Amino acid sequence: MSRSARLVPAVAGVLALLLSGTACDSGVGGTPGAAGVRDPYFPKAGNGGYDVGHYDLALDYTPGTGRLTGRAVITARATEDLSAFDLDLVGLHVDSVVVEGRRALFSRTGQELVVRPHDGLREGETFSTTVRYSGVPRTLTDPDGSKEGWLRTADGAAGLGEPVGSMAWFPGNNHPSDKATYDITVTVPKGLQAVSNGDLTSRTDKGGHAVYAWHTGRPMASYLAMVAVGHFDITRTTGPHGLPVLTAVDPAQAAASRRVLAKIPAIIAWEEYNFGPYPFSSTGAVVDRPKDSGYALETQNRPYFPGAPTVDVLVHELAHEWYGDAVTPKSWRDMWLNEGFATYAQWLYDEDHGGDSAQKTFTDLYHRDDEALWAFPPAKPSSAAHISDRPVYERGAMVLHKIRQKVGDDTFYDIIQGWVASHRYGTASTADFTTYVEKKAPDEDFGGIWKDWLYGDGKPGRP
Repeated sequence: MSRSARLVPAVAGVLALLLSGTACDSGVGGTPGAAGVRDPYFPKAGNGGYDVGHYDLALDYTPGTGRLTGRAVITARATEDLSAFDLDLVGLHVDSVVVEGRRALFSRTGQELVVRPHDGLREGETFSTTVRYSGVPRTLTDPDGSKEGWLRTADGAAGLGEPVGSMAWFPGNNHPSDKATYDITVTVPKGLQAVSNGDLTSRTDKGGHAVYAWHTGRPMASYLAMVAVGHFDITRTTGPHGLPVLTAVDPAQAAASRRVLAKIPAIIAWEEYNFGPYPFSSTGAVVDRPKDSGYALETQNRPYFPGAPTVDVLVHELAHEWYGDAVTPKSWRDMWLNEGFATYAQWLYDEDHGGDSAQKTFTDLYHRDDEALWAFPPAKPSSAAHISDRPVYERGAMVLHKIRQKVGDDTFYDIIQGWVASHRYGTASTADFTTYVEKKAPDEDFGGIWKDWLYGDGKPGRP
């Protein structure tokens, strides 16, 4: 994906001062925060100098015109003395920016919204930034050719964010390493529904519009944020220990989805038994029409599906609530910690429900004449265009099966449950995982697994 170069901070600052005729007078001798966190595949994603604690988003969407009006209140803590900082936002018109109650100067360069507050920000200071914006949000094309960002649907829209699409519909620190809680309020024409992450806290009427307020009380990466606007049949049931289950299904998909979605409570119960307690306050699913997007996505609390899901896809996406949503990768190089785990969940589910054993699935994959499976190691995708390719999914699952073979089932399940328990609501890297495994089974030598299966090029010499 192309990235535009950011203005040199010093030049941007001089221009801002010339335009305003005023300088910061707080006495803070800060510097501009970094544009990008140098992710190995998306180096301009995210920003340096601050950590977001909470997003309060108010969105007003009109499907007929495709226009979105937004207000984002971002509460963050400065991690260094700042004279300026960046937010990720692509397209859309920025109407105003206010930092700590005072209008701030801002400029746009590519995906960077460069904000220069009236007063500098001290390291450790918590500050609030309000961005008002509007326009027709963009649909972005990923390096692998898939579409994300703001997708127009037959009767509304879907805001999807993996890996960087969230910046098409709200400004933020758009990298998985910075998780935050969210309040997302969506206003739509009456007769439509607006579904998002977390818990529905209110639904009110305002003239000819309906206002839906959603609250996500556990930290969430920006790529997991989701909004779906359209006609939905909304159903509320309960799962294990009274867990709220909310499904929102396009009426055209209701019949095809009913049997599979009814399995959500049982799938969650099975996944809790294997992976540990469900990490969030609610679960469910959003089912749109098949042409609305080209993929299912593990949006937090309730995954998003383009059309009725199959049982194995539902198992996969719900497993991400543990692996990917509760424990989130530190960088996009660590994607196998999401997809390898969710794929292995499918193998385990099949094994427990009359299908092939995980061992048979592993052996069949190994002996299949399939060069694409061995194109690169799961922990080292060859480029941004390949972070969702089969080695990340299936070879990633094979790494987990090799660990299970070595340590046995008791220790293996201790590992995959303890991994979530010890890193829940945070982020983790591949190095964090290998260190964790070695500590859980200190008498075992995992060097061969890491060398041949996790990091090694080509097909290992034997299964």
